[in-house]
Amino acid sequence: MNIFVILISLFVALMILVPLLEKYQSKMGLDGATKYAKYIWPLVMISLVVQLIYMLVR
Repeated sequence: MNIFVILISLFVALMILVPLLEKYQSKMGLDGATKYAKYIWPLVMISLVVQLIYMLVR
């Protein structure tokens, strides 16, 4: 049952986010994308460390 809730929420989020991203994509441009891209790898690494700690404690 949980998988259905997750799938439905993902589809709803995509139905909301895709039109918003298409609407505001032209305003962001390449400069805005590179400004936010530098934060992606540190956030991914932090989330991996948090997941690792969670799995070790659990």
